[in-house]
Amino acid sequence: MDSQGRLILPADWREAEIGESQELYVIKRKGYLKIVPKRRVDLTENFDKVDLGVENIGSWKQFEKKFHEVGV
Repeated sequence: MDSQGRLILPADWREAEIGESQELYVIKRKGYLKIVPKRRVDLTENFDKVDLGVENIGSWKQFEKKFHEVGV
């Protein structure tokens, strides 16, 4: 830490963890700071990956009942 309170982050860590975004979250906890790289999350990544074992849902109430019976 320098006299102005700036932290020095190792270049190899910055390149590997932060990348081009150059954005971090600094989380203040009692007794320490946690530095976490800010990442974009692709919310579409898991679309079409859940298989509920049904082709079509005709009645939502019937589907919910069956879903809870199975305990998925």
